Amino acid sequence: MPDPRIQRLKDNIASVFYGPTKAVDQLLIGLIGRGHVLVEDVPGVGKTVLCRALAKSIDCKFSRIQLTPDLLPSDVLGVSIYNNVTQTFDFKPGPIFANIVLADEINRTTPRTQSALLEAMSEEQVSFENQTFSLKRPFMVIATQNPFEFEGTYYLPENQLDRFLIRVAVGYPDRAAEAKILTVQPSRTRLDELKSVMTGDDVVSLQDKVPGVKLDSAIVNYILDIVEASRNDEEIHLGVSPRGSLALTAAVQASAILNGRDYALPDDVKALVIPVCAHRVISKAYLQSGDARMTARILQRIVDGIPVPN
Repeated sequence: MPDPRIQRLKDNIASVFYGPTKAVDQLLIGLIGRGHVLVEDVPGVGKTVLCRALAKSIDCKFSRIQLTPDLLPSDVLGVSIYNNVTQTFDFKPGPIFANIVLADEINRTTPRTQSALLEAMSEEQVSFENQTFSLKRPFMVIATQNPFEFEGTYYLPENQLDRFLIRVAVGYPDRAAEAKILTVQPSRTRLDELKSVMTGDDVVSLQDKVPGVKLDSAIVNYILDIVEASRNDEEIHLGVSPRGSLALTAAVQASAILNGRDYALPDDVKALVIPVCAHRVISKAYLQSGDARMTARILQRIVDGIPVPN
């Protein structure tokens, strides 16, 4: 049976987000897997509502950064302010010093400001003027972006994309869900009233269970078969890296926790290859046309061609 805390969290998010449940599950896999999440889809499908619902459901510090072209790294990390009393410079932490950070429209800011997030996402620390500040657990960056908007946006570099454990595509709601959205309008009437149902310590305890999820040797070999096939496929320029295979393993283990198991299944792997690996892989079609959707199709072909272990 799933952990009751996880079920309460899912139910709380579902009370204001009426989109596909798969998007909620993938977001929670990122949270439990101690990773960061890129929520990427067209405008108006509820990306920000989903992210805010998660943040409000957990009793911990939340900050939102609206990323714009004129934003500076100091607007993210913090600044040093001169103290007349002590005659020293005091560091004033920026919005990155939170447990859950929503980086809204991350592709609207410059690569210089995007790179300010790299150290925090990789090492859970911030270096500023020869000082290093640790970030408190749980720490999670949720970034949103619109993949089809080009004017006034900047591509996320590969090393930035690689820091996201999972990329979530929200998708359109079905007809019944959209009718409910029109009737209830939860983003206006309910989101601000949403109460927390989990503490930060609860999140950390769930995250600490992930390394203990059993990985049968057949599951490990299944992951390696997929990873190696991506590196050798003639349609792929850059396959899944070792960091990518580690991310896939962590996501698979987090999926097991989400579903109330202490062991991983092949279905966990199959369901997560695209959301975990597609943004890390560069296909030759992408280099020629800039169409990233082809990469997901190639990865799906690879997965379909590899025997599933019993």
